[in-house]
Amino acid sequence: MSALRRRPSPALLPALLLLAACASAPPASPPVLDGEIPEAWQAAGDEATAAALPAGQPWWTAFDDPELTALIDEALAHNHDLRAAAARVEAAAAQARIAGAALKPQLDGRVDASRRQQVFVGLPIPGTGNVLSSRSSSVGLSLNVSWEADLWGRLKAGRAAAASDLQAAAADLEGARLSLAAQTAKAYFALAEATRQVELAEATAASRRAATERAERRYRRGLLPALDVRLARASEAQAASALALRRRQREGIERQLEVLLGRYPSGDLDRPGGALPALPGAVPAGLPAALVTRRPDLAAAERRMAAAGWRVAEARRALYPRLSLTAGGGTTSDDVRDLLDEDFSVWNVAGNLLRPIFQGGRLRAAVELAEAGRERRLAEYAAAALRAFAEVETALENERRLAAEEAALEKLVEESRGALRLAEERYFAGAAGGGYLAILDSQRQLFAAESQLLAARRQRLDNRVDLYVALGGGFTTRSDDAAGDPGDLDDQADGRPSHHGGPAEARP
Repeated sequence: MSALRRRPSPALLPALLLLAACASAPPASPPVLDGEIPEAWQAAGDEATAAALPAGQPWWTAFDDPELTALIDEALAHNHDLRAAAARVEAAAAQARIAGAALKPQLDGRVDASRRQQVFVGLPIPGTGNVLSSRSSSVGLSLNVSWEADLWGRLKAGRAAAASDLQAAAADLEGARLSLAAQTAKAYFALAEATRQVELAEATAASRRAATERAERRYRRGLLPALDVRLARASEAQAASALALRRRQREGIERQLEVLLGRYPSGDLDRPGGALPALPGAVPAGLPAALVTRRPDLAAAERRMAAAGWRVAEARRALYPRLSLTAGGGTTSDDVRDLLDEDFSVWNVAGNLLRPIFQGGRLRAAVELAEAGRERRLAEYAAAALRAFAEVETALENERRLAAEEAALEKLVEESRGALRLAEERYFAGAAGGGYLAILDSQRQLFAAESQLLAARRQRLDNRVDLYVALGGGFTTRSDDAAGDPGDLDDQADGRPSHHGGPAEARP
């Protein structure tokens, strides 16, 4: 369990609980793709031991690497992009509360105070020549209540749309967590590979230096031509250049990982990259295609599609009459002390029925705008689903391809070592055709093969991460994947969404 999950902020916790307990599950398959989704993946996995994770375990624990787990926990706790995503959830939760407030009566308290002087023109004060005038003070206290009767469900539809937006933001947060964990894992694997590449380059550079020193000694003894010495020195310089490149690449990866961890990119991690972890067990074959609906990005797309449906309903119901009720009561006096005598001598009650008649087509255009938004969200959901299926199929296919590539590279390394050994034996034995160029070619081929083998092993780990992410975080199923019964719209008060995507008239 990550640090962020252990220590959610008080404002964020209700939104996360909302997603976990009240969010309606996305449909079993995208509506526009019904009948086109196969029952099993086309790129079926290996029939060997399944790599399923225990329920509740993060997918990265499958690599059995404490260092990796510690880095991902640190990233989830301190990454600034993830904090921005969490802030967006809090903003969506506030927006849902704002939308829900319109359904409740509004109560206002008001205090008025005034002082007035009145002049009676034409009535002079006898004997003074001044005009008569009077002064008065007035203080009033009132309580006013207003409420719009949501006869057609317009306000409820707006609240439901805001609640769906909140669920989408919470799904985006979960998707950001999943993406951040994957980026951290890949950076960790890249750092481990870069460390091994540096070690390989250092060993190669040391071997080339020793070869150059041996060639120079044999040259001074007259056993080698000057050309062989030049070739040995060139090979040593090439190895030194490769070593500098590998060190520079490692420092860049360190900085990238530090940014993900929320640290200053100093390029000097206190935990150096360790060995590449072992690849988890083989991928199980025949995974149901419906499992991809667990992906946070698809859950967010489905919730936005539902929100668009509710906004269509809100726009349509804005065409109907609105009934508003207002009431107020209070008291007025020329003395502040009389305001609290509970004598509410001033009161009013009013009702208001408003029916839009002509607004230049604004309301009808709002309906068309909402309907276009709903169609856009539907198309975006279908496109996201196709991308998700493609990612899973590609990752499953790459499992086999990369395994075959690694096996071939292991064979190449083995044969290259043997070729280098034979080339050195023939050269130093003075055999025909055993020139120094054969040694250089064998050295280059062995170095390139060993480097490619390290890269292939890291690519297999990256591909497994891609597969975990493409499947929404692993191979295990969730008990909450099944859609719940449709909930009543009134349950959406205070941001509690119902278990259906939208009203029948607005549902895509």
